[in-house]
Amino acid sequence: MTHLVTDPCIKCKYTDCVDVCPVDCFREGQDFLVIDPDECIDCAVCIPECPVNAIYADEDMPGEFSTFLELNARLSRLWPAISRRADPFPDAAQWKDKTGKLAALDPGLLTTPPLSN
Repeated sequence: MTHLVTDPCIKCKYTDCVDVCPVDCFREGQDFLVIDPDECIDCAVCIPECPVNAIYADEDMPGEFSTFLELNARLSRLWPAISRRADPFPDAAQWKDKTGKLAALDPGLLTTPPLSN
């Protein structure tokens, strides 16, 4: 089992979750965070910290976010670790309650091939 960051984080990038993570498994992209499944220890302390409810255990993830399992795994290999809280985007409050934000991402993120092991 692993945890993953989903659609609600896009264009908000609240980082409250980063502060409580004991293993620094979060990775930071331009528009949102992801969780490195190889680093996550499944402690779940990040879940209640997320103000937009973007973090799920993979087994509890709603079906509409299924793309994010692969996306977290792939992008976590490309993006740098983040270990300290940062300010959310200035317009995060405007994006907070929007849905279907995957379409707002750079299309290249959705098609970038995985890194080889």
